[in-house]
Amino acid sequence: MTRLHTRIASGKGANALRRTLLGGAAIAAFAAMPQAAFAQDEEVIEEEQGDGGLTDTNNDTVILVQARRQTETLQEVPVTVTVIGGETLQKFNVDNVADVTSRVPTLNVQVGGSGSGGQISLRGIGSSNISSAFDSAVAFDFDGVVVSSSRLVQAGFFDTAQIDVLKGPQSLFFGKSASAGVLSIRSANPTSTWEVGATANYEFEEEGYLINGYISGPITDTLGIRLAAQYNDVDEFTVQAPGTPAVNQERGLTDFIGRLTLDWEPLDRFRANLKLQYVRNENDGALGTSQIGCGANGRADEIVVLGVIAIPAGYDCNSFDDQFFQPDVAPPLAQSVPTPSEAEGFGGVPFGRTDLFFGRLRFDLDLSDTLTLTSVSGYVDLDATDVDSYSYGGIGPAFTFGIPIDATNPALGFLPPGAVPVGAIAPALGAVNAPGIPLGVGSSDPTNTLEQFSQELRLASNYDGPFNFMIGAFYESREFGFDTAEQAVNISLIAPDPITGFTFDYDRQLETKTEAASVFGSITFDLTDQLQLSGGLRYTDESKTQTISIPYVHSFLSAGGAFVSSGFFSGPIDFDDDNFSPEVTLRYQATDDINLFASYKTGFKSGGIDNSALPSFGLLGFASDDPAVQQATADSLIFESETTEGGEIGAKMQFADRTVTLNATAYYYVFDDLQVQNFNATTIQFVTSNAGEVTTQGIDLEFGWRTPIEGLNISGTLAWLDAEYTDSFVQPGPDGVDGTPDDIDLDGRRASQAPEFAGNFAVDWSIPVGDSFELNLAGNAAYNDGYFTDELTFDDLFQDSFWTLDANIGFGDADGKWRLSLIGVNLTDEIIAITSGGRPFLAPAGLNIPQGDDIVITQNRGRQVFVQAQVRF
Repeated sequence: MTRLHTRIASGKGANALRRTLLGGAAIAAFAAMPQAAFAQDEEVIEEEQGDGGLTDTNNDTVILVQARRQTETLQEVPVTVTVIGGETLQKFNVDNVADVTSRVPTLNVQVGGSGSGGQISLRGIGSSNISSAFDSAVAFDFDGVVVSSSRLVQAGFFDTAQIDVLKGPQSLFFGKSASAGVLSIRSANPTSTWEVGATANYEFEEEGYLINGYISGPITDTLGIRLAAQYNDVDEFTVQAPGTPAVNQERGLTDFIGRLTLDWEPLDRFRANLKLQYVRNENDGALGTSQIGCGANGRADEIVVLGVIAIPAGYDCNSFDDQFFQPDVAPPLAQSVPTPSEAEGFGGVPFGRTDLFFGRLRFDLDLSDTLTLTSVSGYVDLDATDVDSYSYGGIGPAFTFGIPIDATNPALGFLPPGAVPVGAIAPALGAVNAPGIPLGVGSSDPTNTLEQFSQELRLASNYDGPFNFMIGAFYESREFGFDTAEQAVNISLIAPDPITGFTFDYDRQLETKTEAASVFGSITFDLTDQLQLSGGLRYTDESKTQTISIPYVHSFLSAGGAFVSSGFFSGPIDFDDDNFSPEVTLRYQATDDINLFASYKTGFKSGGIDNSALPSFGLLGFASDDPAVQQATADSLIFESETTEGGEIGAKMQFADRTVTLNATAYYYVFDDLQVQNFNATTIQFVTSNAGEVTTQGIDLEFGWRTPIEGLNISGTLAWLDAEYTDSFVQPGPDGVDGTPDDIDLDGRRASQAPEFAGNFAVDWSIPVGDSFELNLAGNAAYNDGYFTDELTFDDLFQDSFWTLDANIGFGDADGKWRLSLIGVNLTDEIIAITSGGRPFLAPAGLNIPQGDDIVITQNRGRQVFVQAQVRF
C-alpha cells in the first residue's frame, strides 16, 4: 500500500541496510587478501562455450547462463531463456537492443524519443515510452548490474560474449524491475593468451561505417586486461522528404564506446573483475524514425496553436516510405532558451547527445570449500540532452481559423479560415510567416540525468549433499534529474518574454531520489536423484521523493492565472512501498537429456511519482491555500506499484546424441495495476494511470539441430501469445462532436505489442574450402503476425503481419584469423510500426477546420547492407 507524506521519510531501515552492505563489502574485500580461488566463476563464460545458440549444445560444448545468479547450463536451469551468442551478434552486426528482436519472438523494442527514451516489451508487457518516471518492466542487466532506466536502450553495445533474454517475472534474483523479464548483456572478458582483433564495416543504405577492435591478454600470471572500443558514424540515419524546411536534410548519428576490463586472481580463493565503460552518442534530433499516420480522415491535419492559428503539417500520408518530414523549430520560438541550458544558441536545429559512464566491480571469495561470498558494486552516470519539435511537422504559411463572426453571438458561426491576418493574433509569427519556412512547434530541451549506485552481496553454498542455499542483500540509490524548457502553448509566437527575452513557455525542473533495499534467499533441495525443489523469497522496500521547481514562466502565461508563477516549488512529494516476491520451482530430471519443470512466480515493479505534470493543470493545485487541494494534487501524481503472479511449466530436451534440442514452455501470468501513460493530443496533457488487470498466457518453443552435414546448424523459435486486458480499464478516447472525450473501456481488448504468433528460422553453414579456408552462409527469417501498437490511439492502429530477412555470406581463414563478409539486415526493407500515439496539437471538434486524428508512429530501421572485414591474431 502506498503512503504519501509531506516530508521526506527518515529511511532508517534502508540506511541501516546500506551501512551493513557497504561494511560487509569492505570486510569481505579485506578478508580476501590472505585467502586463496573460488569454486565457481559465475562471471566468466568459458571460451569453449561457442556461439551460444541451441545448436552449439553437444558433447563437447555447453551453453552457460546465470538465470539464477549462479552458473548453470541452459538445458538444466528451470527458467525460460533465449540465448544469443557473441558470434551471432557479430555476424549480423547486432550492436543495438532493437536488433535483438528478430531472434526473440514477442520481444519488441522502441529506441529514441522523449520521455523514457525507449521501451522494451516482452510477451505483451512493457512500460510506456513517454514517461521517464516508469522503471522498465523488462530489466536491463549489464554485466550483473540492473539498470531500470529505459534510456539505456540508446546506449549501444559491442564486444559482447552473450545476451540472455529471461522471460516472465524474475524478481527473486533480479529485483524490483523485472516484473516481465530480464535482458542480460555480458561483455567479453580478458583471454588467457594475448589476442588482438579488429572489425571494419561500411553500410551502403544509410552511408555509415562502424569500426571496432580489442586487445586482450595476461599482464601477469594473475592479472588479465581487455581494452575494446567502437566507433559508428551514420550519415543518413533518416532522410528528409523533398521540401522539408530543415538544415539537416539527412539526420545522422555517431556513437563511441570504450571499455576497460581487468580480471585479477591473485589467490586460489579470490577473484576480482572490474569493468569501466564510457559511451558517447550524438544525433541530429530525438524524433528518430518517427513517422505520422494521417488517421481515419485521410489528411495531414493542421497543427493548432494559440487556439486560433493553424500551421499546415507539411507531411504526406505515406507513413511507410522511409522518408521523413521533421522541420526545424519556428524562428520566433528558437531565439532564446531559459538558461542554463545545453540548447543555448541552438538556432532551431534539432540535436541530441548522451554521455554514459558505467562501472562495475565484482569479487568472489571462497570462505571455505563450500561457501562463496560474491559482491557486485555498480555505478551509472547518465547525462542526456536532446532538442526537437514535438509537433512532428509544420511549414509556412500559417493561417487563422475558428474566429467567430460576432464574439457576442457565437451561434452566427466563424469567419473563413485566413480572414484575419496571423500577425493580428501572433505578431512574432506574423513577422516571419511566409511559404516554406520551418514552423516546428512544441519544442523542448530535456536534460535527463541519472546517477545510480548499487551494491549486492550474496552468500552461496556448494554442499555435496541434497541441500544448498543462497542468501543476499541489495541496496540501490538513484538520483534522477529532469530539466526541460518546453513550448506547450508556444506563447512566444506572440512575442518573446518582455522581461527575460526567452522564447520558451517555462522551465520545469524535477528531481527524484530513490532508495531501495531488499533481502532475499533461495534454497535448492534434492528430494531424490531426479527430483529437485527450489524456491525463495525477496523482500523489497523502496522510497521515492520528488521535488518540482518551475524557476521560469513566460510573463504572458503567469499573468493569465492558468499557470503557476516563476519560482514555484512543490515541496517534497514522497512515495513508499514494500513487497514480498516469492517463487517456487519443481524440476524433474527424467533422463540425462530431458528436464521437466513447473514454477510459481511473482513479480514487482515499484510505483512512484509522475514527472510529466505541466505547470498549468497538473500543478496549479499546489498553489492553493487549501491543504486538501494541495494533498489532492500530490495524490494525482502518484501511480501504484505493478505486481505479477502466475506460473509456467516447461520441458528441456535433447535427442540423437544431443544433436537435436527442443525446449518448450507454457505460461500464465496476471499483471495487476499495469503502469500506463497516454497522451491527449488535443489538450497537450499526459494521463498516467494503472490498468486494472492484464493477463498473458502462451507457449514458447525453441529448437536446434546440429545436422549430419558437417558445419550445418539449424535453429528456430515459435511463440503463441494471448495477452489482453481482463478487467475494466477506462481511457479517454478521441473528442466527440461535443468536444469532450468519448471514454473507451479496454476490458477484453488485446494488449499492445502482443502478436498472437511469432517466430524465427535460422541457418548457419560453415563449409571447408580446401585445408585453410572456410565459407560461411547464415540467414535468419523472422515472422510476426501483427499487434496493436499502443494502449489507445484514435483508430487503434494495428501493425499487420510481416517477415524480415537477415543474411550473411563470409569467406576467410579456417582458424578465424581473417574474414570478409557481406551482411544484409532486413533485406526485404520491411518498415513496421512499433509504437504509436496521438500527434500533439490536433484540432478539436466543432471548429471550421477538420477535427484532427493524426498519430505518431515509431518505426524500425530499413534495409541495411554491410561489407565487413575482420582480422584476429
